[in-house]
Amino acid sequence: MMDKLKALFALQTIRYLAVGGFNTVFGYGLYAWFTWLLKGVLPHAYELAYLLSNMISITVAFLGYKWFVFRTKGNYLREWIRCVTVYSTAIGLNLLGLPLLVTLISKFPAYKTTAPYLAGIITTAFTVMMSFFGHKHISFKPAKTNTPSHPAP
Repeated sequence: MMDKLKALFALQTIRYLAVGGFNTVFGYGLYAWFTWLLKGVLPHAYELAYLLSNMISITVAFLGYKWFVFRTKGNYLREWIRCVTVYSTAIGLNLLGLPLLVTLISKFPAYKTTAPYLAGIITTAFTVMMSFFGHKHISFKPAKTNTPSHPAP
């Protein structure tokens, strides 16, 4: 029994890394593209780029995790809201940290023009690390069943 659980967890982890890897590249690509697109239009365009790219990539990640990793049925709206909640924590922290990281990285002349992109990589890594447990225990947590804790006599 324990071997089956370990194997199931290992497969789930591999699927999570595959979906997460794709979505990390996809989301960061969107962030870089939106940053490039908006950089001459808005000051601190990287902040709006971060929000726009996250709105899209969260939904893509949600579908990948739902269909391929956790394989839950139904409950699309409830699970999507939970997924957004998990990511919202990281987004909030990253929006606070992103300007600080950009400022810090910009202090090095060689990285002044690439600072928003490098800061985006750092914040993406932070999000990846904390999201697995959030999705496993919040977004796609199975609903509790109303089974008694003691078997009936």
